[in-house]
Amino acid sequence: MERRRLKDILSRFSSVRLLVLGDYFLDQYLVTDAQLAEISIETGLEARQVVAVRTSPGAAGTVCANLAALGVKTEALGIIGEDGNGFELMKELESRGIGARFMVRAAGRFTPTYTKPMKRLGDGREMEMERLDIKNRVPTPLVLQNEVIARLAAVVESVDGVIAGDQVEEDECGVVTRLVREELARLAGRYPRKVFFADSRARVGLFSQLMIKPNEKEAGRALGAEDLGEGELLRRLYALAGRPVYLTRGERGIAVFDGKVVHDCPAVPVTGPIDIVGAGDSATAGIVSALCAGANLQEAAEIGNLVASVTIRKIGTTGTASPAEVEKANEELGECL
Repeated sequence: MERRRLKDILSRFSSVRLLVLGDYFLDQYLVTDAQLAEISIETGLEARQVVAVRTSPGAAGTVCANLAALGVKTEALGIIGEDGNGFELMKELESRGIGARFMVRAAGRFTPTYTKPMKRLGDGREMEMERLDIKNRVPTPLVLQNEVIARLAAVVESVDGVIAGDQVEEDECGVVTRLVREELARLAGRYPRKVFFADSRARVGLFSQLMIKPNEKEAGRALGAEDLGEGELLRRLYALAGRPVYLTRGERGIAVFDGKVVHDCPAVPVTGPIDIVGAGDSATAGIVSALCAGANLQEAAEIGNLVASVTIRKIGTTGTASPAEVEKANEELGECL
């Protein structure tokens, strides 16, 4: 992207305010040192020794963390439990300057948590081992769904856009239920000048009147046809959503369909080790921030690619990107061309 244009768009991020509605997870990293391992007297099994613990907001929280790092004013809306993991998650959100006053605390729900044991290697690097997941596997009570809808209505007029982060694959067990999707569609119709944007692992084809951002696998699953050509895939997704579609394609970047034209936005070349965890969430943050700052659809995709190219270079953590890092990545890209 032309340097001046990028700088102009990034300079407006500080005046953008976004709401991220969705499934908030706590990412908990337990760093173990194999050299300190013991054998349990009681069980005879290896007892891994934790030497460091770090936590960060995950899922919808990853989007929030990326928005905050980009300088965007960010509000969080989700459902968490009245438990220790919920306390840690709220602390992590607030420490990043993310507004958490709209979060719903519910005694009968878990705070969704990804616990990630990490093995510290001899060269200082860390390797992720088997993950432990805590999720809610029973439907979200209607009273909590209605509370989310009420809080959404209370904040929507004061934000420039809404991002729906639908992480939980178990139907009706997360925050973005059928009723919440219907309310998002209604609000998107009522506020056509605001950006409404959805990212969903399992139900991207059920969002209407919102921009959507599936990857190729999610798109094929939504349409029940994984062998479609890219153009047909985008046309069918647009017909479902009624709004522009961002299709993420890994190393091939992002394709954007505005209902008439497909815009191809190649990925930013990256050399050396990478960690793609959270790459899609960082791209979402870049895209929506840019759209709300006056970028067109293609420019927003290019910025999403730039943001992701920064975050995937941050190994062993769910990385974020600052505006300065985005500008640097763009300069490096220019040198490669």
